[in-house]
Amino acid sequence: MLKVAPERSDERDLVERAVRRDPEAFGELYDRHVVRVYRHIYYLVGSPAEAEDLTAQTFLQAWEAIDRYQFRGAPFVSWLLRIAHNLAVSYLRSKRERAQLHDGIVDEGSRRDPEAVAERKAEEDLVRRAILELRDEQRQVIILRFIEELEYREVAEIIGKSVAAIRVIQHRALNALRRRLRLDEAAPPDRALRSAS
Repeated sequence: MLKVAPERSDERDLVERAVRRDPEAFGELYDRHVVRVYRHIYYLVGSPAEAEDLTAQTFLQAWEAIDRYQFRGAPFVSWLLRIAHNLAVSYLRSKRERAQLHDGIVDEGSRRDPEAVAERKAEEDLVRRAILELRDEQRQVIILRFIEELEYREVAEIIGKSVAAIRVIQHRALNALRRRLRLDEAAPPDRALRSAS
């Protein structure tokens, strides 16, 4: 018999209570997942204020639809991230702007070496630009798999495709990123500067 991990079991109890419109249980789910939902949206839209608004909208939509939630084996956060992603994509389409990934976090050790910080920032910017140039679906898979660190099954649940399809999308996205990064490395400095502006 399949055993459910204690934290998954605890979360499932919270979800079942939330489905019955228990605001306290939904509040606990909010506390557990708000940072992850915010981070996911922020990576897509690149604006803290917009990410906060879209995070609030995500949880509002989740609360409004909670009685229709069905447990399908994936964690509850997968359902929240699907709502968050759809809202972020709608926002980006309405603004017709390219998303920008956040600036990253500089660890305290590298602050002591300005040259290392500058090199790391330049590398992060190259990767960020390359990710932004991916097709929407490829970008979403890369963010979910490598930034959110979700399993293939969870990504498949969020995107609404099979695990096999997610593996193919990830493979193509990584190949596209490799090609793009090789082009950027081979580009003369003035071309790299033009593409950064």
